[in-house]
Amino acid sequence: MVQELTYQEARRVCEKDSFDCDSTASTVPLETIVGQERAVRALRFGLRIPDKGFNIFVSGLPGTGRKTAIHDFVGIKAAEMPVPPDWCYVNNFVDSSRPRAIAMPAGMGGKFYKAMERMVTQLAPALREAFESADYSKRREATMAKINQERNDIVAEINAMAKDAGFLVQPSQIGLTLTPLSEGRPLTDAEFAQLPAALQKKIQQEREVLNKRIGEAFRPLQEIVRRVDKDLLDLNRQVAQFAISPFIGGVKEEFKDNGEVLEYLKEVENDIVDNVPIFLNPQAGGPGTPILDPTRNYRVNLIVDNSKATGAPVEIEMRPTYQRLFGYSEREARFGTLVTDYTMIRAGSAHRSNGGFLVIPVERMFQDPLVWEGLKQTLSSGNLELEDPVSRLGYIVTKSLRPEPIPFDAKVVLIGNPQVYNILFSLDPDFKDLFKVKADFDTTMERNPENLKRYTMFVCGLVRREGLLHLDPSALGAIIEQSSRMAEDREKLSTEFANIADMIREASFYAREEGATQVTREHIRKQVEEKEYRSNLIQKRLEELLAQGTFLIDVAGTKTGQVNGLAVLSVGDYAFGRPSRITASVGVGREGVIDIERMAEMGGATHTKGVLIISGFLNDRFASDAPLSLSARLVFEQSYSGVDGDSASSTELYALLSELSGVPIRQYISVTGSVNQKGEVQAIGGVNQKIEGYYEACKAIGLTGEQGSMIPASNVRNLMLKEEVVQAIKDGKFHIWPVRTIDEGIEVLTGVEAGVRSKDGTYPEGTINAMVQKRLEEMAKVVKEFHP
Repeated sequence: MVQELTYQEARRVCEKDSFDCDSTASTVPLETIVGQERAVRALRFGLRIPDKGFNIFVSGLPGTGRKTAIHDFVGIKAAEMPVPPDWCYVNNFVDSSRPRAIAMPAGMGGKFYKAMERMVTQLAPALREAFESADYSKRREATMAKINQERNDIVAEINAMAKDAGFLVQPSQIGLTLTPLSEGRPLTDAEFAQLPAALQKKIQQEREVLNKRIGEAFRPLQEIVRRVDKDLLDLNRQVAQFAISPFIGGVKEEFKDNGEVLEYLKEVENDIVDNVPIFLNPQAGGPGTPILDPTRNYRVNLIVDNSKATGAPVEIEMRPTYQRLFGYSEREARFGTLVTDYTMIRAGSAHRSNGGFLVIPVERMFQDPLVWEGLKQTLSSGNLELEDPVSRLGYIVTKSLRPEPIPFDAKVVLIGNPQVYNILFSLDPDFKDLFKVKADFDTTMERNPENLKRYTMFVCGLVRREGLLHLDPSALGAIIEQSSRMAEDREKLSTEFANIADMIREASFYAREEGATQVTREHIRKQVEEKEYRSNLIQKRLEELLAQGTFLIDVAGTKTGQVNGLAVLSVGDYAFGRPSRITASVGVGREGVIDIERMAEMGGATHTKGVLIISGFLNDRFASDAPLSLSARLVFEQSYSGVDGDSASSTELYALLSELSGVPIRQYISVTGSVNQKGEVQAIGGVNQKIEGYYEACKAIGLTGEQGSMIPASNVRNLMLKEEVVQAIKDGKFHIWPVRTIDEGIEVLTGVEAGVRSKDGTYPEGTINAMVQKRLEEMAKVVKEFHP
């Protein structure tokens, strides 16, 4: 005999005396996360272990405290770690497309940047002063005078050589011209043309001989020109070095312990000396051309500045695009084209987190197709590379910056849901090697005195941080009850603290509106009701259709082959139960149990499995000696959106047994629960919503005092029904029957004994099973007559 549940069993109430405080005002705020011991242990391990590949994937649903835990534990660990170095990019004077990266102790990068800024502002004035000085002019003039004297001697020798040969050396647009002399006077072209041909030939031969002699005489002059250029260049280098040495020397002295900086400063010095003309004449292209900045290549691009850090950095990147994570190079318009250089390199979150921790929400990360592969490459190689996304795709290859990679040493923490973790673990072979630590955040915890105390401390901390009204013990009890309802288990509490916090905020708002000084149970109840009212429009419309008779459902009387099943509908964040009429029809045949939903392609795989299990149950119970000979149809009436899940399989079986036995079923009892082939009723989800949905439907049509729901006995621990339904149970207006087997359930629904099989395989006369067996035997005979 199945016993109805009492109203105490329908909801586990949390009494005021469960709390040892007058309100949350007298409670100490919580300083740690609640109910996530497993996840916390994994986080602590993952943050401590330094080995490669032990990055962390934090798995769990939003609102379970994932971000809070990461923020707290990562912050504590980061504070214990040393401050990482600063990073600068400087010009590569050999290949400007490959800027050099220089690491410096924290705080020194900023000093280096300022030192170079001071130096470059002093270079041009110092060089102009040096090259405009009287001393430089004297040394240049002395060098030029010596050279000019040597050149004049050679020219005089050439002129004398030509005069002796009867020629005059004259300059022209194409070089030197040898003009013949006559009586000390150069001949004109007309006069030369009037000379006898033999004389012209002779003069031409003498000119050719003289040209060779002059060419040989000019060779020392070419060497003199080269020596002039070299001497002037050496002079300019000496003057330039002397002019800039005080400034570069000061920077060298300040960073004498950094070999990379000293090497870079030597390259800067050489480049300045080699490009003195640009400093002296920045508008070298002539009037109208842009003025060049000769100091641009000597500036320092400080991309990571840890001067103000007190520990390792923690970066939480909420918009993990490729550029925001791995940095980018800006471009600016010059002469009608977009150009870039090392001074326009900008750091990403990965640069700023280097030496510390990088936290990334994994779902947002996959919105950019380049990020995941870039992150894996960075973790695998241990180098942080800055690459143009367009080039990385490989569709367009353009010349762009490829800065020197920076060694990457940061712990990466991904935050995602369990589905994403399973997908990555199954489909990406690199994932398991790079993220070896899983911190799994649970959605529930045990409902015990210790956790009740922690819940109270959590509420206290929230109230104090946000300036909300404190909660009295009755309100705390209501919070605990709602938490168990969210967990769908009276022995558990929900760890989705984001939802709990929203509940407290809303309740505090209602309390303030009423002028109350504390939040009470009534304010929590109002919050729950108001939130439901904002979301239950569709539910109320369906109840109206039930009351109007548009959706057919009986909540009184008895009928054969018809049962009220229960389903859960979800609309965004709101779920509610809805009763549906399930009917069965039976005829002679050999098709077996046919699922109309599946035949109409409206049934899911799990629902089809439930129908097949019904066939297995019938075979196990009634076809041990002979095969079944029936054609049965099962259907959800007025179902237009498809059916899935096996929670109605026991309901469908009751309808089928009723149709076969001819015994009517009480229509005022709704049913939920799955069944196995041995006739055991199994637990289902959404039991509270299903019961409440049927109660609301009965209330809309009219409560009779007989109505109720039959549920699996294993779901009793999941009951946390609304207070209105609990009160109806207490007043005898609504009932709940827990059953363990199909036999118990059919007895509740029909009032007729199910019957136990005897040793000869028969059932007692007048029982449900006996009537079913008899009907099946009769159908088998009919089939045999038509198909001998």
